[in-house]
Amino acid sequence: MNQEEILKAMKEGRRIMHPAYPYEEGYLTDQELKKPQPPLVKEPMCETSLPLPLDFENLDIDNDFLHVINSRQSHRVFTQEKMNLLQLSYLLWCCQGVKEIRGKSYATLRTVPCGGARHPFEVYMTVKDVEGLKNGLYHYLPMGHRIECLKEEDDLKDFISKSLEGQVWAAKANVVFYFSYVCYRAEWRYGIYAHRMNMADAGHVTENIYLAATSIGLGGCAIGAVVESLCNEKFSLDGEEEFIFYAMPVGTVSEKNRKEEKDFYRFVEEEGL
Repeated sequence: MNQEEILKAMKEGRRIMHPAYPYEEGYLTDQELKKPQPPLVKEPMCETSLPLPLDFENLDIDNDFLHVINSRQSHRVFTQEKMNLLQLSYLLWCCQGVKEIRGKSYATLRTVPCGGARHPFEVYMTVKDVEGLKNGLYHYLPMGHRIECLKEEDDLKDFISKSLEGQVWAAKANVVFYFSYVCYRAEWRYGIYAHRMNMADAGHVTENIYLAATSIGLGGCAIGAVVESLCNEKFSLDGEEEFIFYAMPVGTVSEKNRKEEKDFYRFVEEEGL
């Protein structure tokens, strides 16, 4: 790309930070037009699913909120020790758990905020070295706090690193969360104005994972550099009505790896930035 093309691409990218259109007098969303509401969650993709434990009192949770806030950081070095199923359950509950239903089936009230309580995201996962689970691909079912195994697969390193633009460190995580956007779930209510807020809503989700992971001694790092086409194919998504746009590896971490973590930013010192 030449400089003119680069500037043009950046300006186009900025558009999502502005409302898609000025407020249009008389514009009606599909909700206002009384069109059928889309489902609150995706239907199960498999015939069987596994209930997740909810006995979080058995986790060693740091309940000093300020300490958790001050301790939170991005982790890219993982010890590759095992996680347990209760820890994974806790992370999923904290980022997308359904606390109650508003109305008969109008909206889900979850552990994270979301514009209009639309919650247009689905959570897929690669799982490795989690006690009680086979290594493979999974999908979270928030209504029943369950997971379903889409495919058992032992070696996911190549997929993970390629799907995250060559970030090979991520393949050492116990779990990589892949977040999809189910477009019409938000568009039904907000129409042409739906999309800008979804960026903020995605941040709510991963920040809860950061804080939840920190509170139980795990670590992770949210990643925007995802190869959408590769992820969509892996999780059998159509790429139009639903597509992967965000990811977050999470795994076991140790203070002993502090130097390795700092090495990711060695260039700051080397270049005198």
